[in-house]
Amino acid sequence: MTDFVDQCRSEWKRLGVSDQVADEMASDLAADLREAEADGVSAEEFLGSSAFDPRSFAASWAAERGVVPEPAGKSNARRRPRVLVAFTGLAALVLVVAAALLATGEPKVSLVATRASGGSVQSSVVSASAATPIEWILLSLALVALAFAAWLWSSRGRARLSRV
Repeated sequence: MTDFVDQCRSEWKRLGVSDQVADEMASDLAADLREAEADGVSAEEFLGSSAFDPRSFAASWAAERGVVPEPAGKSNARRRPRVLVAFTGLAALVLVVAAALLATGEPKVSLVATRASGGSVQSSVVSASAATPIEWILLSLALVALAFAAWLWSSRGRARLSRV
């Protein structure tokens, strides 16, 4: 029991917890462990799997108390999937819209040319899709964005981003 508290205290020191706060946390932990022992509960039962990893226990307790910042990976890990889901959804939506516009050929533009020659009027109509270049660009960008999202969803992409 004392060894566990000592290991926690050295972890708090390594994490930069002030001596006063570390002493308070150590005395609270020692009192809780003594109380559990008096009730016939072993340290392993009281602490669960944390009884075998005092450094992780000390770090998580210090973070919960707000005396050390939460590890960077934990706060970003919760937010990243939402952003990634939104990015993937937006890229898929752009892909579907661009493909539908290309398939339908909308919007159409008509050019009417009239020519008067020798008393008669001739007119010719030329129709074309006005947005085709933009639709192809959107389709290409959506495909690139989806490929990037697929890379991010892979474990390799997430592992690289979590180190950033």
